[in-house]
Amino acid sequence: MEPTDGDSASVGSEPAAAPAFVYPQTRRTNHVDVYHGIEVADPYRWLEKNDDDATRAWVEAQNALTHQVLDTIEARDALRNRLTALWNYERWGVPTRRGELFVVDRNDGLQNQSVVYKLKRLDGTPEVLIDPNTLSEDGTVALAGMVFSHDGKRVAYGVSEAGSDWEVWKVRDVATGEDLEDEIRWIKFNPPTWTHDGKGFFYSRYEPPKKGKALADVNEKQKLYYHRLGQPQSADEVVYARPDEPKWGFSGKVTDDGRYLVITVKIGTEPRTSILYQDLRAAKPSTVELLPGFTARWRFVGSSGTKLWFFTDEGAPRGHIVQIDLRRPSERTVLVPQSEDTLRGVSVVGNRFLAEYLHDAASRVRVFRLDGKHERDLELPGLGTVSGLTGKPSDKETFYAFTSFTRPTTVYRYDIVKGVSEVFREPKVGFDPEDYETEQVRYRSADGTEVPMFIAYKKGIARDGNNPTYLYGYGGFNIPLTPSFSVANLVWMEMGGVHAVPNLRGGGEFGEQWHLSGTRLHKQNVFDDFIAAAEYLVANQWTSTPKLAVGGRSNGGLLVGAVITQRPELFGAALPGVGVLDMLRFNKFTIGWAWESDYGSPQNAEEFAALRAYSPYHNVREGTAYPATLIYTADHDDRVVPAHSYKFAAALQHAQAGDDPVLIRIDTRAGHGAGKPTSKRIEEWVDLWGFLVDRLDMKTEVEQWASTVAKRGAR
Repeated sequence: MEPTDGDSASVGSEPAAAPAFVYPQTRRTNHVDVYHGIEVADPYRWLEKNDDDATRAWVEAQNALTHQVLDTIEARDALRNRLTALWNYERWGVPTRRGELFVVDRNDGLQNQSVVYKLKRLDGTPEVLIDPNTLSEDGTVALAGMVFSHDGKRVAYGVSEAGSDWEVWKVRDVATGEDLEDEIRWIKFNPPTWTHDGKGFFYSRYEPPKKGKALADVNEKQKLYYHRLGQPQSADEVVYARPDEPKWGFSGKVTDDGRYLVITVKIGTEPRTSILYQDLRAAKPSTVELLPGFTARWRFVGSSGTKLWFFTDEGAPRGHIVQIDLRRPSERTVLVPQSEDTLRGVSVVGNRFLAEYLHDAASRVRVFRLDGKHERDLELPGLGTVSGLTGKPSDKETFYAFTSFTRPTTVYRYDIVKGVSEVFREPKVGFDPEDYETEQVRYRSADGTEVPMFIAYKKGIARDGNNPTYLYGYGGFNIPLTPSFSVANLVWMEMGGVHAVPNLRGGGEFGEQWHLSGTRLHKQNVFDDFIAAAEYLVANQWTSTPKLAVGGRSNGGLLVGAVITQRPELFGAALPGVGVLDMLRFNKFTIGWAWESDYGSPQNAEEFAALRAYSPYHNVREGTAYPATLIYTADHDDRVVPAHSYKFAAALQHAQAGDDPVLIRIDTRAGHGAGKPTSKRIEEWVDLWGFLVDRLDMKTEVEQWASTVAKRGAR
């Protein structure tokens, strides 16, 4: 790909028709790239320069317009008050036993970041172990992960700033709460793993940026290191590296008995992995290729002596549990065979396999003995999502969290021997879950594929086509969308809104074939599934086009951008967040190259044609009436760089022929979303819901809601 012209010449900056909203003037250039002999215009290339003065001025002007419009919406104060009131409830994480202590995180309600506590007993007094709120005044420094030594005496913990994927890892003495001098940098995505003796840990990191190279551009050449406590990072030993394979990433895991280092090798977000290992008891451990060639997904689960257990989709697209004896590495023993449900995760606790499955996109947990015999199923309180279930093989108890669309996350203690659960912590939120219900429907996509969808709403709503509806989707990277509680979504349903979540192809709800059918040359299936969901909601009178909004984040932002450029007449409003919107240059920034496993590559002629056909930025058409759109992103996003959203916003504003606004909300001191402080989350939802209240004409619904909330408060 080569540019045919530079960015210096300016072309017409006025859209074909006078806009209903006066947008900041955005310079258009005649920049053109050539892909496989085809010229493709990129008039807003200059907006990729995030720190350029012109880009910063554009950001300020766009934010000024957006807040000028949003600030006129009367419902904002009521939204802020209600979101704040509902968010202000005590939230507990899932406890884990670490040595002689329990460790658990807790948020008192409106704390920007949850605090990590240690307890001598479950009913004991919590003592602060790590409080991220003390690390910054605005709450934008977040905890990125924790890994405890085998004896629980020390914890390695990572922090990230302003939502960045980059993490700095430190080591804290658990007893004293004091940090050691150790500090590890250039890490993201992979936590360390301690050696059994607690003297150090293995970790993977990237090379520091060369002089003159931006931090955001560091995205290749990962190596696996060993860090010995008390030594500077510069003295760390390289354990494994492949300079001939610069895109290989490494994740290490030391077995519970301390004997082996199991190394998982990945290429970006490609689901297939390779497995290597080292025998740490050897005088000079060598690296052995156990499962080379990236033939299937392999995830290390646990071990017993020379027997290693893996969760894999080799020969089982919905997943099964396999044993490999290192004395006979070419043999496979299937311990837990594939079932009709989709296996999503396995842990070894209480000398049992605790296997979490998805059945129609909701959790099921099954308990197996280590020989693979099914012992029991974990009885769950309803249709929802389970997380946790971690621990050591010798533990006799574990903890898990359960949540659903109308049930805040409740934490349970599970006696593995007796098979009995009891509530550890149940939150008290100011609403009645019995006022709401969730149903699961099925509809047909464009090619006849049956797709399930969750629909959650307040009981008693009329199916007359007038319900404001928020259709949320993702559809990518083998990630499932399962029932989960959200204060923001609860407020939406309180106002009379319908919350709909379809399980699109590309996701992980139904195994690897379901995932692959929404990738690369088949990515259009995902958009067809989402469009069909919208058509189902309208046809069955859940809503109508003027009342229908679509939303999604990241890959879901791409989803929203694609469907509103393909079917702009179908939607009343759109909320694309931190989206991948320029599909011809996504692999040029930060970790974007890693997404080629799902999207394909513009450098491949056939995949270029597919990418160009749906790339939101390249499919904006002048003279088209687009739905009211509020794009939202963050200036510190180093995963999906904000230029995607900047360029898409500029193109939509230029092309808009309808009366609805196209706005962009650019958060400062924020990243892709992880670790965002509570205060910023509330303000973001005030803006997003406020925009939909205004554009979907929800005045009647909001007045009734505000009156009900006021009466409830008076009681």
